[in-house]
Amino acid sequence: MTTIDFRTQANAMHDELVVRRRDFHQHPELAFEEFRTAGIVAEELNKLGLEVQTGVGKTGVVGILEGAQDGPTVLVRADMDALPILEENAFEYASVVPGKMHACGHDGHTTIALGVAKLLSRHRDQIAGRIKFVFQPAEEIVGGAKAMVADGVLNDPRPDVSLGLHLWNGMPLGRLGVADGPVMAGSSRFTLKIIGKGGHAASPHQSLDPVVCAAHVITALQSIVSRNLNPLDGAVISVTKLDAGTAFNIIPQHVELRGTVRTFKLEVRDLVEQRMREIIQGIASAMGCTSELQIEHDVLPVSNHPDVSERMRGVFQSFVGADGMDTNERTMGSEDVGLFMTDIPGMYFFLGASVPNSDEYYGHHHPRFDFDENALPLGVALMSAAVAEYVLPK
Repeated sequence: MTTIDFRTQANAMHDELVVRRRDFHQHPELAFEEFRTAGIVAEELNKLGLEVQTGVGKTGVVGILEGAQDGPTVLVRADMDALPILEENAFEYASVVPGKMHACGHDGHTTIALGVAKLLSRHRDQIAGRIKFVFQPAEEIVGGAKAMVADGVLNDPRPDVSLGLHLWNGMPLGRLGVADGPVMAGSSRFTLKIIGKGGHAASPHQSLDPVVCAAHVITALQSIVSRNLNPLDGAVISVTKLDAGTAFNIIPQHVELRGTVRTFKLEVRDLVEQRMREIIQGIASAMGCTSELQIEHDVLPVSNHPDVSERMRGVFQSFVGADGMDTNERTMGSEDVGLFMTDIPGMYFFLGASVPNSDEYYGHHHPRFDFDENALPLGVALMSAAVAEYVLPK
């Protein structure tokens, strides 16, 4: 078999990748509204001769590249949705849709996956197996993967391995995050209502103040990570919203708190929930209030299978060298790609894409977020080589 020079072929696509990415960037679409993006994706996959299915998980697209011989099925996932952010960048390809912006790199992810489909479709006569390209909606509201799975995206055929990448503008171009095990946290959200007895603010002794109770709860919840968890187990508990009261001289009847919990391990998640319930109930009871706590576990941790990630590091070393791979890069950010990797061995890696010569860093979800577009052909080369490791006979 002739060896394929993925780097050269991907570099030759540089200009078209940039044009594609900038078009997506100018026309961002929010969760489950990705009709334009999905239409472009489906059209391009059809041009390449893939078997295409649309409307998977509402606005998702699946394209199957069937090889000339039988073999394993490799899933390649890319997310398509944007964020409800008013873009503050002034470059010519800034969003033309007020209040909507690609501020996390999904425009790049979709572009890279289309590039991989194009590159590998040229070599379908050498492929033993198939590649299942999954273009997912609604990652930012952690609902798209669930919707696609419910529509059977993991069936007919069922993938043998799952691969994905995230452009990471906190790392320099060419540096990869390739850790084993959990690399992105599972995410849970909670809503807590504390009910007291309202009254006049000048007579607090005649009331049961839920605001004071909420203040104690917020402080006490922070002790869970520092005093109940093994220091080697990561977790975050953040109260991010507090709704209380209507006027300066009224003690309200109730307070509502909202927030998020992030953990790398399910057993840690369960312990955090247990301690939250115990602490909230105890403080509320001690202060004469009652409480209602609801916790929704939205996203599983994204965990790289050690066999897959070891194999991928071997592939990636020829592109970035051993010094270009970080085996410790992890984040408490979450991603619903974990649903595609729950019982399918896989790897989700970070591709460094920091903006060169930037005076100031603007991270993911910032109104001035951007990434180095030279990451696009590198991403195509890396993902193509990763897929080829499974479907191109040695």
